[in-house]
Amino acid sequence: MVSGKRFIVQSNWKMNKTFEDGLSYLSAIRSAESRFFGAVELVLCVPFTLLRTLADAARGITCVSMGAQNVHWEDMGAFTGEISAPMLKEAGARYCVVGHSERREAFADTDERVQWKAKACLKQGISPIVCIGESLQERKQGQTLAKLEYQFLACFEGFTSEDLKNTVIEYEPVWAIGSGLVATPEQAGEAHQFIREMIRKYHSAETASRTRIIYGGSIKVKNVREMAEARDTDGVGVGSESWDVQKFIELAEICAQSVLKRKAP
Repeated sequence: MVSGKRFIVQSNWKMNKTFEDGLSYLSAIRSAESRFFGAVELVLCVPFTLLRTLADAARGITCVSMGAQNVHWEDMGAFTGEISAPMLKEAGARYCVVGHSERREAFADTDERVQWKAKACLKQGISPIVCIGESLQERKQGQTLAKLEYQFLACFEGFTSEDLKNTVIEYEPVWAIGSGLVATPEQAGEAHQFIREMIRKYHSAETASRTRIIYGGSIKVKNVREMAEARDTDGVGVGSESWDVQKFIELAEICAQSVLKRKAP
């Protein structure tokens, strides 16, 4: 785990929840905050309409950071239905997911666009959570590491070492998103170690040690402990299991216990 930075437990609300739902969710987290012992950072990636209200409501909850689920790469312009990084910053976002497999598949987010979006976030002081990962066919054909290297070079072209330190890389095997399938801790650990080696190769050992790498893909209460303890893992990304706040709190508590276990003498 990256030294000096909290373990990330990221919730992706996708296209779910109203204002009332969101405020109730935050209230439950506020009541449960002591159960996390300051060991985890809960990154709530919410719909754009909720961001400002929930960012304001989350003040004083030290374990919570707000995030968005997508961004446009331009700061302004005639892009109907889009939202810019300056807008997200003003609304209280500290993180933003870019390149999620659902957006790659349904909205044509290419690696090049992911790179542009990530740079737009960094320019505004928002940490991009950049998703990369292989398809089931690529996994079966033994192309996982080749795909990760290709995406790494494409998505992070032109990144400085400082840019990477302020980026979260999410290994998100496409075949594990919404499928009920999940990578084994060994598969996730292999991917995370490979990504860290690429950072070391193309930047430096110090950059590799300070860049957070997390796993996302069908994380549940029943499997989060083993995934949180996988090699080179600095966090987990959670989808539908996080829509129930009590399950998300339980997930976060398990992750906090894992982090404290690692730090124990």
